[in-house]
Amino acid sequence: MTVTPSMQAGERRIARVSAWILQLLVAAILFQTLFFKFSGAEESRYIFTKVGAEPVGRYASAVAELLAVILLLVPRFAVYGAALSLVVISGAIGAHLTRLGIVVRGDGGLLFGLALVVFFGSAAILVLRRKQIPFIGERFGASTDAQSPARTTPHYDREVV
Repeated sequence: MTVTPSMQAGERRIARVSAWILQLLVAAILFQTLFFKFSGAEESRYIFTKVGAEPVGRYASAVAELLAVILLLVPRFAVYGAALSLVVISGAIGAHLTRLGIVVRGDGGLLFGLALVVFFGSAAILVLRRKQIPFIGERFGASTDAQSPARTTPHYDREVV
C-alpha cells in the first residue's frame, strides 16, 4: 500500500486530536484534585499524613499539579506538562502501592484508578508529541511532508504531532 501525502496528513490530524483529548483528560483529573489539596480537605490531609508528607508534600504536589495542568493546556509546552504529570503521578502510584493501598478510606480504588489514567495518559501524550521533546525529539525523524515544521529545526510555537 502506498502512503499518500493526504493519508499522512490524516494520520497527523488523528494524532493531534488524540493528544488534545488526552491532554484535556489528564488536565481535568489533575485540576479536580487541586481544590482538595489546597483547601486541606480531610481526605487529602489523611493521605499525606499517612505517607509522612503533611502539609508540605500536599502543597508541593498541588503546586506541581497546577503547573502541569497549565503546561498541558498550552500546545508549545504540552510535553513538559505531560512529563511533569508523569513524575508527580508516579509518586502517587508509589504511595498507593507501598503505604496507602489501592483502596483509600473506602473509595473502591477510585484514586488509584485515576492515578493510572493520568500515568498512562501522560505517557501517551509524550509518545504522540515525541518530536517536541527537547534534545531527543529530533531523533524520531523528520516528517516527509514538506510543510511540516519538524522537517527542519523544531518550532515550539506550533503544534507538531
